[in-house]
Amino acid sequence: MSAPPVGRTRTERLDALPFTPQHRKLLVGSGVGWALDAMDVGLISFVLAQLAVVWGASSGQLSWVASAGFIGMAIGAGLGGLLADRIGRRQVFAVTLLVYGLATGLSALSWSVGALIALRVLVGLGLGAELPVASTLVSEFAPPRIRGRVIVLLEAFWAVGWTLAALIGFFVVPLGDDGWRWALALGAIPALYSVVVRLGLPESVRFLEGRGRHSEAEATVRRFETSAGVTDPATAPAAATPEPTADAAAGVPAEKGAGGVAALWSAALRRRTAALWLVWFCVNFSYYGAFIWLPTVLVADGFSLVKSFGYTLLITLAQLPGYAASAIAVERIGRRRTLAIFLTGSAVAAGLFGLASGDGWIIATGMLLSFFNLGAWGALYAVTPEVYPTRLRATGAGWAAGFGRIASVLAPLAVPLLREAGGTVALFSVFGAVFVVAAVGALFLPERRGQVLQE
Repeated sequence: MSAPPVGRTRTERLDALPFTPQHRKLLVGSGVGWALDAMDVGLISFVLAQLAVVWGASSGQLSWVASAGFIGMAIGAGLGGLLADRIGRRQVFAVTLLVYGLATGLSALSWSVGALIALRVLVGLGLGAELPVASTLVSEFAPPRIRGRVIVLLEAFWAVGWTLAALIGFFVVPLGDDGWRWALALGAIPALYSVVVRLGLPESVRFLEGRGRHSEAEATVRRFETSAGVTDPATAPAAATPEPTADAAAGVPAEKGAGGVAALWSAALRRRTAALWLVWFCVNFSYYGAFIWLPTVLVADGFSLVKSFGYTLLITLAQLPGYAASAIAVERIGRRRTLAIFLTGSAVAAGLFGLASGDGWIIATGMLLSFFNLGAWGALYAVTPEVYPTRLRATGAGWAAGFGRIASVLAPLAVPLLREAGGTVALFSVFGAVFVVAAVGALFLPERRGQVLQE
C-alpha cells in the first residue's frame, strides 16, 4: 500500500470528501442495527401491558421487568465505550447486536417474572453498548459540514424501530396469551444482523491510526475516495476547509495521555462532562418514564388493550417528523440551541399530555410529546461524540449514556408511585420539570457545528 499524499493526513482527506455511497452504506448499515435496538426496547412496553393481563403481574413486578433492561444498558454503555476505544468500534457494534439478539430470543421462553427480569438484564448489556458505539463510528466518518445531520438521521432509525415495535404490538401481541412470546422471538433478528455488521462495515480511520494500523486506515480512506470519484488523492482538490475546533481556535493544545473514565473529568473536560451527563440523565428519565409505560397507563385509564396499542402506534409515528426537523436545525442553528429548544418543547408537551382528556386530545398531545422528545434525542446524539477527542470519544459517549441509563432504571420504578400519589397529571408534570432541567443543562455544552473532530 502506497503512502498517503504528502501534506494531507488521512483524516483531512476523509473530512474533505462529500457524502458518498460509502457514507450512505455506513449510515444505513448502522441505522438498521439502531432500528433493531429500538424495536427491542419498544417491544417491552407492549409486553408489559399484556403481562399485566395474562400473568396478573403487579405494577411493582412490571416496573422491575422494565428497569432490568436499563440496569443492563447502564452497565453495557460504559463497558461498550471503553472496549470500543480499545478494540474498535465495529467489533463492539457487532458483538452487542449478537448479545442482545440472542438474549431477546431467550426471553420469549421465560417461565416466570423472575426469569424474564434476569434475561432483560442480559439484553440490556448489548443494547446499552450498541448505541453510543454506533453513533461514534458514524460521526468519525461523516463530513464535518453535515455531521450533525447525519447523526440525527442515524437516530431517526430509532423511530423506524419503535414503529416496528408498535406494529408488532398492535398485530402480534393481541393474537393470544402467548402473543408477547412471539413478539420477543422476532427480537432475535439482531443476532443474525451482527454478521452483516462485522463483514460489511468499515472500522474507524481515526481508531486505526491511533492503534498504528496505518495500512488498514489507508485502505479505508481510499475506498471512500474511490466512492467519491477521487482516483488520485495527491491531486484531488480539497473541499471547503471546515472550521477548527473551538479549543484549537483559542490556542489550547490538545491533551495527550491515557484514556479512561478519569480523563473525562480532567480540568479541560469536566464542565462539558457534567453538562452532558445531566442532560442524558434527565432525557432518559422523562422519555422512558413516559413511553415505556404509555400503553399500560392508557389501559389503566380505561382504554382497551387493542385501543391503547393503536393510540401508541399513532403517537409513535410523530417521531419521524421530529427527527426531520432536528436534522435541519442542528446544521442551521447549531446542536446546543436545537437541543435546548426541543427539550423546552418536550416540557410543554408533557404538561399538555398530563392535562389531556378525550381521545383526540390524548393523541394530539402525545404526538406533540413524541415530536419534540425524539427531536431532542437526535440533537443529543449529534453533539455527544463531538464533545471529546478521538482517544476518549467512545468512552465519553458510552459513560454519558451509561449515567443516563440510571435514570432509565429509576423512571419505570417511579411511575407507579407518582401515578398513585397524583395521577397522570402529577406524573407528566414531573416529566415536564425534568425536561426543563435538561434544557438548561444543554446550554452548557460546547457548540461543534461545522468543526473538525478533535483528534
